[in-house]
Amino acid sequence: MTDSIKVSKDVVVGLDYTLTVDGDVIDASGDQPLEYLQGYRNIIPGLEAALEGMSVGEEKTVTVDPKDGYGELDPEGFFTVAKDQFPKTYELRVGMPLRVRSGDGRILSVRVSELKDDEVILDLNHPLAGKTLVFDTKIVSTRPGTVEELEHGGLIHECSSCGSSGGCSGSCC
Repeated sequence: MTDSIKVSKDVVVGLDYTLTVDGDVIDASGDQPLEYLQGYRNIIPGLEAALEGMSVGEEKTVTVDPKDGYGELDPEGFFTVAKDQFPKTYELRVGMPLRVRSGDGRILSVRVSELKDDEVILDLNHPLAGKTLVFDTKIVSTRPGTVEELEHGGLIHECSSCGSSGGCSGSCC
């Protein structure tokens, strides 16, 4: 029976979880457990380290500090854009996610952090940067990773657009 395998490198783990930040539940595995390959940084490092050695059926509350989660809030991750750079019909709101083009042409995911009379302050930080994450977890399954999963460094999912089973290269989507 493979469910007797402890969580360790090269093991595919089925994980039920609820994520709480600042007292609010912000994510949960729901009806389908999260499956990931342990030891390949497929989940945040602090959670992956805390689950090491657990067995199927075991439950644990894991607190992950920002440095082991989505990082500390980087004060240099904020930048100011003149409000007139946005279309007049665009209704900006604090917290609103945006995709903007940088000066060198890259597309960046940002959030509106603050609105001033003539300026918009944008935040490049991950929305959970600087936050302490609390996971209520339960290991629901374990199995050895397949040769393909180990070579790939994670689970291999079939692309819903092209049907590729090696992970989509992005050229079809």
